[in-house]
Amino acid sequence: MDIPTVWVALEPLQTFTREVFLALGLTDEQAELSAHALLFSELRFHPGQGQGVRRLRAYQERLTGGLIDKAAPFEVLKESPALALVDAHNGLGSVVGIKAMRLAVQKAKVCGVGSVVVRGGTHYGSSAVHASEALAQDCVGLALTNAGPEMAAWGGATPVVGTNPWSIAAPSDKGFPVVLDIALTTAGKGMMRWLGREGRPMPRDWALTPEGEETDDPAAAMQGALLGIGQYKGYGLSFMTDALTGVLSGGAFGTEPYRDPARQNVSHTFLALDIDWFMPVGEYRARMGRLIDTVKASRLRPGFSEVLVPGELEHRRVRDKTANGVPLDRDVYNDLVRLRRELGVAGPLQVVA
Repeated sequence: MDIPTVWVALEPLQTFTREVFLALGLTDEQAELSAHALLFSELRFHPGQGQGVRRLRAYQERLTGGLIDKAAPFEVLKESPALALVDAHNGLGSVVGIKAMRLAVQKAKVCGVGSVVVRGGTHYGSSAVHASEALAQDCVGLALTNAGPEMAAWGGATPVVGTNPWSIAAPSDKGFPVVLDIALTTAGKGMMRWLGREGRPMPRDWALTPEGEETDDPAAAMQGALLGIGQYKGYGLSFMTDALTGVLSGGAFGTEPYRDPARQNVSHTFLALDIDWFMPVGEYRARMGRLIDTVKASRLRPGFSEVLVPGELEHRRVRDKTANGVPLDRDVYNDLVRLRRELGVAGPLQVVA
C-alpha cells in the first residue's frame, strides 16, 4: 500500500516553518535556526526517518506546554582555548547544537581543533545539521548525541541505551560534501511505522519483541527494543557515545535521558578540525575527491548499479526536492494545515503535485 504524498514548493515551506516558530514565541534568531534545522533534514531524508517538518507539531506541543525553555541561556560553564562545557538549561536542541558547533569552530580556528560538550539539552534533530555547520568555515565537523533508551545491549532484551546518532561532515571537490549521518541502531521506529503503514514486513535484524525474540512484524517490534548496527558493534558504539556525551558532560546517560518529559536532559559532543592547520583547504578537497574516485571505481556487486559515498544520496534528494517540490506524507501535510489555522500563520503551503 503506497502512502499518499503531497508535494509542496520549498520556498513557501521554509517561510511557513519560520513563521510557525515565530508564532510560538521564538526570537528571530531562534526561528531562523530552528527552521533551517528542520528543512535541512526534510530535504535530505526519507519521510519515514521521522525528521523534518513533521516535528513542528511536537515543537508546538513542547513549547506551549513549557517542556522546552525558549528563554534558556547558553551557559558556558568552563572553557579553555580548545574546549568548552556548556549547560543548555533545557533550551531548544537545534539552536543549542548549532551554537555549540559554531563555538567549536571558533576554537578550532585558534587551536586547530575545538570541542564543545553540552549537557541539559533537548532533542536536536539530525546530527548532520550540526556536523555540517563546520563546513562553511572549512572545518571537518563531528556531532554526537545520546538519546532516550531504545536499543538493547547485545545479548539483552530491554532498552538500555539510545540510538545515539552521530555525523561526520567533510568537504570535497565533487560539488557536495561527504556527510555520514547514522543512528547506531539498524533502523529507527520511524521506518518501522512507515513499513507498518505500508503493510510490509521489516528485516528481522531491526528489533526485538518485548519477549526478546527477533521479528519482522513492525507492530510487535514497536513494543520491544531496537538492535544495533553490526550486532554487538552498534551496541558498543552506542555505549561509548554515552561515555563521550552524557557521562563526560555530567548529564544523563543510559536509561536516564527522556525519563522526565519536562527535562529530556540530552547530552551532545561537537568536534571541529580546522583543515588549514593540516594542509591548504584546496589540497584537502582534492585528496577527498581522489578518495571518492577510488571508491566509486570499485567493481560492482550483482544487483548494484553504482557505488555511493556518504552524503551522495542525500545530496541528490536535496537537488531533486529543491527543483521539483518537497514530498510530504499526506497526514503530515494535513497536520501542517491544521497547525497553520491554529497559530494564525499567514503564509499558505503551495502544493505543486
